[in-house]
Amino acid sequence: MKTYAVIGLGKFGFHVAKGLAQQGLSVIAVDRNEEALREINEYVIDAIALDSTDMNALREAGVAHVDIAIVSIGTNIEASILTVMALKELGVQTVVAKAITVIHGQILSKLGATRVVYPEKETAKRIVKNLAENIHYETIDLSITIKIAKLTVPSFLLGASVLSERFTTEYKVKPIAYKHQGVWHTSLEKDNTLDRGDILVVMGDSEHIEALSKKM
Repeated sequence: MKTYAVIGLGKFGFHVAKGLAQQGLSVIAVDRNEEALREINEYVIDAIALDSTDMNALREAGVAHVDIAIVSIGTNIEASILTVMALKELGVQTVVAKAITVIHGQILSKLGATRVVYPEKETAKRIVKNLAENIHYETIDLSITIKIAKLTVPSFLLGASVLSERFTTEYKVKPIAYKHQGVWHTSLEKDNTLDRGDILVVMGDSEHIEALSKKM
């Protein structure tokens, strides 16, 4: 099983660390902020307060031995750069680093970051894509691999039972609730059929939720 270190526990780093841990993966969380460490402590195997630019501190914390390190330091670009340098010097093979600007990202890449991510930009792209392509389909990430989708019932599902086998066999998702004539129902029966204007909520693997969105 691969081991991970998440360095920097802002919103992005916290959810990455929590998401990895909830998948049963081994995660070390690192931050200077004691409060942030207390919040993540219940999810990860270890939550450590240290200066991530200090190579010796990273080594003593066991970060040098992880398979993948995610650097999610907020607006302190210098600390982000020095942390990536320290990780590469320690021999961490895969370093994923959050960037604030394009130039920041270019520097991280040149220092050896395996992948550079721009969370704000990527989130904005997903929102725009969702709004532009399909205003009748919304998704919520429960974890890295599991999503919930809320959709207006499309024409090809009209008249189908809310518990139709098509959901599990063809789309590989599970209906968990639906709204009919303005009333939400979470107790589903086979004789509940989907009508025009109904809203359906389904849960499934991210790839299957995305595949369903393309059929809408």
